[in-house]
Amino acid sequence: MVLWSIMMLMATAIAGYGLALFARPDLRPQFMRESPVPIAVLAHFGGGGLALLLGPWQFMTGRLRKRSTMHVRTGRLYVIGVLVGASAGLVLAPFAQTGLTARLGFGCLALLTLGTTGRAFQLVRRGRIMEHRRWMIRSFALILAGVSLRIQIPVALIAGLAFESAYPVIAWSCWVPNLLIAEWFLARNPVGDSPT
Repeated sequence: MVLWSIMMLMATAIAGYGLALFARPDLRPQFMRESPVPIAVLAHFGGGGLALLLGPWQFMTGRLRKRSTMHVRTGRLYVIGVLVGASAGLVLAPFAQTGLTARLGFGCLALLTLGTTGRAFQLVRRGRIMEHRRWMIRSFALILAGVSLRIQIPVALIAGLAFESAYPVIAWSCWVPNLLIAEWFLARNPVGDSPT
């Protein structure tokens, strides 16, 4: 419960940062102003921020009532946030700083986020609620890359690593461990609907 509370707090803080950058041009850092695809940057921060903000609550409302109205409505908003944020991330990936390794890392992250969320949406439309929940765990683990990234960059810099050396690794380490932890959790909790 303590770890969940810390994760919710961090997700909310990073979501607030992303949404503030979306809404307030005066707060945007230089890299946002200089991007060759500024609309994609805004869409990434806005959509990703929305998904990051709503994600933790989806698991809570889902536990209380599988089909609660709030869960369904916020779930739709989460999917919209992912579609906007991850699609924009796919547009941004070829422009990632430090070269091909970072570009591939962020590109894979965007594709997997779209894929896991799309699968979760497809399953809930078929009424396969438990499988839907499993795919949403994967989806949100990938969305949490936004938090992991913003922890790992300053840690790497404090450790004395050059940005050019650290960023290609962080492009992968911000999401691969999250997904592995999700898979470990799912392996320990093997629940799911029977296939239709």
